[in-house]
This record gives sequence, C-alpha cells and structure tokens, in this order.
Amino acid sequence: MTITDYIQQQISISPKQIDNTIQLLNEDCTIPFISRYRKEMTGNLDEVQISTIAKLKLNFEEIEKRKITILKAIDEQGQLTIELQQKIQNCYDENLLEDYYLPYKKKKKTKATIAKEQGLEPLAKIIMKQNPIRDLDELANRYLNDEVHSIEEALQGAKHIMAEWINENERVRNQLRRKFNYETVIASKIVKSKKDEENAQKFTQYFDFSEPLKRCAPHRLLAILRGENEGFLKVSVGIEKQDALQIIENTIIKSNQPELVEIMEDAIKDSYSRLLEPSLSTERLNEAKLLADKNSIQVFSNNLKQLLLAAPLGEKRILAIDPGYRSGCKIVCLDEKGDLIHNETVYPHAPQNEKQQASNKIKSLVNAYQIEAISIGNGTASRETENWIQNIPFDRNLKVFVVNEAGASIYSASKIARDEFPQYDVTVRGAVSIGRRLADPLAELVKIEPKSIGVGQYQHDVDQKLLKDELDETVMLCVNKVGVNLNTASKHLLNYVSGIGEKMAENIVNYRSENGQFSSREDLKNVPRLGGKAFQQASAFLRIPNGENPLDNSAVHPESYKLVEKMAKDLKISTQELIGNESLISQINLEKYVSEKVGLPTLKDILEELKKPGLDPRKKAVMVQFDKNIKKIEDLKTGMKLQGIINNITNFGCFVDIGIKQSGLVHISKITKEFISDVNQVVQLNQIVEVTVTEIDIERNRIQLSMVD
Repeated sequence: MTITDYIQQQISISPKQIDNTIQLLNEDCTIPFISRYRKEMTGNLDEVQISTIAKLKLNFEEIEKRKITILKAIDEQGQLTIELQQKIQNCYDENLLEDYYLPYKKKKKTKATIAKEQGLEPLAKIIMKQNPIRDLDELANRYLNDEVHSIEEALQGAKHIMAEWINENERVRNQLRRKFNYETVIASKIVKSKKDEENAQKFTQYFDFSEPLKRCAPHRLLAILRGENEGFLKVSVGIEKQDALQIIENTIIKSNQPELVEIMEDAIKDSYSRLLEPSLSTERLNEAKLLADKNSIQVFSNNLKQLLLAAPLGEKRILAIDPGYRSGCKIVCLDEKGDLIHNETVYPHAPQNEKQQASNKIKSLVNAYQIEAISIGNGTASRETENWIQNIPFDRNLKVFVVNEAGASIYSASKIARDEFPQYDVTVRGAVSIGRRLADPLAELVKIEPKSIGVGQYQHDVDQKLLKDELDETVMLCVNKVGVNLNTASKHLLNYVSGIGEKMAENIVNYRSENGQFSSREDLKNVPRLGGKAFQQASAFLRIPNGENPLDNSAVHPESYKLVEKMAKDLKISTQELIGNESLISQINLEKYVSEKVGLPTLKDILEELKKPGLDPRKKAVMVQFDKNIKKIEDLKTGMKLQGIINNITNFGCFVDIGIKQSGLVHISKITKEFISDVNQVVQLNQIVEVTVTEIDIERNRIQLSMVD
C-alpha cells in the first residue's frame, strides 16, 4: 500500500490532490501557505483538509517505522518467514501489527517462561495438539525433574505455557477485539472511604454508573477517568466473561477427550483472566480515551480559534483596570501601540472605600493621557468596578469593555512578561495584558501557553502532546489568517508566522532594532539566516503599512506582484491606482491571466485582496450590557432575562458570563428549539446573547440558563 492509498482510505480526496499536497509538505511548505498560495496544486483544499493529510502522512510514516523495528527484531531471532514478513509488510492496522509481533516480543519473567525453563514446553505442545492421549498422568510423569516434583506441577506449568500461546493467537485476539469494540461496558463506583469528601461531590452522578463504552460521551468518559485518577471512583471496563470464554473455546478446543478438554478450559480461563482481558480492555479503553481526547481537544481548538479571532478595538489609547478589593484596583495607561505610559493603584472598594478619590484620579488620567477606551478584567470585583467606572462623569464619550482575563496571571508571572517589564511587578503586568487584550486579542494571547487560556474542559486530562500540537497549529492558522504588521509585531507573534519560527522571529526583531523599520518585504532577505524558503513561506503573511510597494500591505504574494503590475498596465494605470478601485478591478478578465502556474482560484484571491487590501477579517469590538442590579448569585431569580457573553463552549452546552463571578450553563438542549448535535453550529465564543435563568443552586454555586424563549 502506498501512502496515497492509505490516506485515501480515510478521507475522500483524489489521489492527485493527496500526492501534490504530500509533495508540498515534503518541501517544508506550511499549511497556511499551501492552503492560500498553492490552490492549483491541491485542487483548492482548505487548511483543515491539508492538516488532515499531514496527520495521516505522519501516521503512515510511524507505522512504516514500527514495521522496520518489528521485522528486524524477529529476523534477529531467526524466526522471520517469508509469509510472516509479507503479513507484517501488508499490515496498516496498529493493533494487528502488534498481534503479529506479540509471540516474538522479548518477555520479562512470566509463569510461562519459568515453565519453559523447567523443561515443560514439549509437554505443552503435545497437549495443545489435542491428539488422543491414552494416559495423561503417565505422559506428565515423564517431565518430572529437580524443579518439577509432581504431575500436578507439570500439568500446571504446561497450562501456563498454553495460556500464553492462546493469548498470542491472532485469531482469538481478533474475534475478542470485535466483541470488545461493540459490547464493552464501562462502570464506576464510589470509593466508600472517599464518599463524604467535598471534592467527591463533583462525581456524584458516577457513584454507581454503568454504560456501553461506545455510547459514553467524551466529556462523561473524561470525567469518570478524572474521578478515578483523583481516587474517588473505582472504574471497570469489560465484556461478559462467559461470552468471551465461549469465543476462545470455539476457536481453540478441537478434542472430545474429557481430560484434554478440562485442561484446555483451565488454560483458556487463565489466559483470559490473566492476559487477554486486561490487555484488550485496556486497548479498548485507550482507543475510547484517544477519541475523547481528540474530541475535547477539537472543542478547545474551536474555542481558542474564536477567542484569538475576537474583535480587536484597534490602535487606541486605553486605560486598563485589574480589579480587586483589599489590594485595590491596578490601573495602567497604554498608548496606541500598547506601550505602558503610566501605572498606579486606587482603592474604590471595601475595606478602604476611597471611591471619590479614585474617581478623581481616573478622570485625571483619562484627560492627561487622552484615553479613548477603558478595559476592565472580568475577575474578582469586576462588576463593582464596572458600575463605579460607568458612574464617573467623564467629559468625553468613553467606551467601557469587560475583558476575559483568563491566563493573565500566568502571563504576568512568565519570562515573557518579565522580559517585557523587568521593573514592574506581576500586578502591573497583568493589568497591561488586560488592556492589550482589548486592543488586539491575538497579539496578546499568543504570549500565553494556549492550554492556559481557559477555553476548554479537561485540558489537563487529555494527551498533552496532542493538545499542544493541535493548539499550536490553531494559533498558527489564526495568526496567518489575520496577517502580521512586520514593523510592530512582537517576536512571540512573529514566531507563529508561516515559515518563521522562534529563532527567526528573534532575528527579525533584532534586525528591526538595529536597522529601523522595514520599508519593503524585500528587506526581509537581509535578515540573517532568512533564506529563500523562509521568504517564500512568510512574506505574504507579513504586512508593511505605508511601505514602498502598496502590495506589501496586502495578502498578495510577492511571486504574484508582476502579475498585478501587468493587470494595472493593461488598464493603463499604476498599481497604486488599481488597489481599492472596485470599478476598475471588475473590468479585469481573469481568463486572460491564467497560466500553467496560476489558475482561477489564485487569480480570484488576488482580485478580492486588491479590492480591500490588508483588511482585518475580524469583526469590530462590541460591549455587553450586564444588569446593574445583579452582582452575585444570590441576586438571581428564576425567570430573569439577562444579557451575557459566551465565554466557554463544550460538547454539552455553553457557559455564559452574566456579570457575576460564576458563569451559567446553557445546556445543548436549551440553546435552540431545534435539535442540534454540535454547539459550535449555533453559537460562538464572545457572542452576546440573551438568556433566561432557569435554575439556581447557591450551595453548589451552579446556574442553569436557557436561550430558548
């Protein structure tokens, strides 16, 4: 099987599209570059399809690598037959591949290896053949020696050897595997000694729980496994034992001789209980866990994407507040570029209650630094701070935004923050992050490890490598979708640009510091170690406003500049006059510019970009109006209608910030009147919604909401 065959078995994409995509990936082209600038080669595949091909390509390569290891190990034992070699070479099922290898795998000391060392393997072979045996005791007696003292010991040792052979039987494992795939049940019970602990109450619905594993929703499975890891639940996974034993007996037992049948049944029971059942139940649970991980990671990725692409306020002078009670509200003032120009602390809330003094200070700062917007973190004392700010009589029209501050504390204590603000403490850095998130969420959030941003569930329970890889890819796709200002971007933002990476991002920032701003994309070629490949991959995602070439502030790739210049020349105008002129652009006949390398998909992209060059695909920032009378969970009443903002999305619903510390849950069944299977089809992160309070549980600090009128 070729890599193309392998990929095509799992996704319905033509062989030519797969081959060309693999070729581009082998040439170290990135997913954003391929999806945007190589549409003719891929047949217009999007970034999700290209990413899927890249992952399947990696899977195929890992399987091929594993095969080489297995073949070498068996060959070194002198047991590699042509038939076995062909079976392994033609296998692309990872479980089956390990089944083929199992009999030849080097084993630690087992009951079977001890029995073999005692010279009982010949006896096991005779019994396993199941030919009629006139006197079993007399046969066993021949194998007594200094280590085997009785017929019972000899037969028991032979059973151990046979149990291992049954475990290694490919047909047995495959038949049982099918049974496990369809009929495995997961069950959980509370660990009695932990039942009354406070943290155990999170798992009450799993205190006596049972469900077919294939029907266990990803979030339920992860919750059960978390309960087990934390010591509150005892979890079991398996199928009906008698059904399993019957399958093995039907496969293995050929004899009608009662004595032989009894020995074979004993070996089968031992093999299943000690070897097959633990192995296959673990395998099945691992498969289910992997699917749950991938599902949870995808939800996290979708949420992260929406958060990163949240509406930016843009280059405004911002006063940011990190609210607090006893420790006060940390205030910072930022200029249009997000640079810190002032910081201090005020104490408008209890116990100090210096509200008037604090209000006068805020008014003074707004005037002194020509503040255009105020950003308030949504943590402790957020509502009280927002109400206080809203009541200050400013002499200008100021917009006040409440910003999700998830991960701000992690950023403020990070090396990145220390390098940016070595002379300030964590409280000032946190407030700066809250202000910058309003101006440009993407540019600020790339500084935080994605899983710390807090827009998913069970992020600490899923496969950490899978999570990191998926979230890093999500950040990269978002950064390249928006584009990056080459002259203002931090090295953390540049790090995610197609073809750049950490070291190159540092080189770009250092070059900018030493030589001043870039005047053209061509200047990138002067950056140390930035070669032709990196330029090809990165240049079109980097923007230079007011540069020498107007196309440098667009998503048009430098390799297409001559084409655009030809379009302008054919219209008898300059490139500058063509950009943004929709009436002239509409006169261009694309067919005239089609060539072997450039087709209609790329040409259409170029025209769209010429109409609105450098357009930020993100929406504009909007404010949510929380009910001023609702400050804590005790203020809520069922039936209340409130405005809120969606701050997390899961498989089972979405969480809505209604302006108090605890977000409320809108279950998937309460999002719309119609049935939906995917929450993301209907709602988005940071979407402003109207909800109705349906249930309040003050003791457990839980709020149930509905979006259905």
